[in-house]
Amino acid sequence: MTIKVGDRLPDATFRIMTEDGVQTKSTGDIFKGKKVALFAVPGAYTGTCHKQHLPSIFASARAIKDKGVNEIAIVSVNDVFVLSAWKRDTDQRNEAMFLADGNAEFAKAIGLEFDGSEKGLGIRSKRYSMLVEDGVVKKLNVEDSPGKVEVSGGDTLVEQL
Repeated sequence: MTIKVGDRLPDATFRIMTEDGVQTKSTGDIFKGKKVALFAVPGAYTGTCHKQHLPSIFASARAIKDKGVNEIAIVSVNDVFVLSAWKRDTDQRNEAMFLADGNAEFAKAIGLEFDGSEKGLGIRSKRYSMLVEDGVVKKLNVEDSPGKVEVSGGDTLVEQL
């Protein structure tokens, strides 16, 4: 079943890289009592994610936060080490938390996974943006193709806030 506006996020565990090494964060740790802009990308360093989606998020980051969002999070079905390197290479102003969903457990739990095996990618997350308030989905923008950034970019979410 695919998550929809009004649903509560399921319990999930993400991995993040900190100064102290790899840490785990639960859905509650990230979303409880906060307004979070969550962006999902199919894969770190991949063409559309790296050249279109992430730049749209960072170009809109200040406007997103100015509209009352406490945290910007980017989730991908990659391991924490790849996401740590991607954050280092792209998030020059430290504006987002990068969440590793290495086994696609979160993507599957919310019904937004797809099978990219024919291209050697395995199970991935669909591309989307989501506004979450205290764990409840308030806005959800899912792309109809992983190669597009038409409704999931930072600019779209800014307009919805």
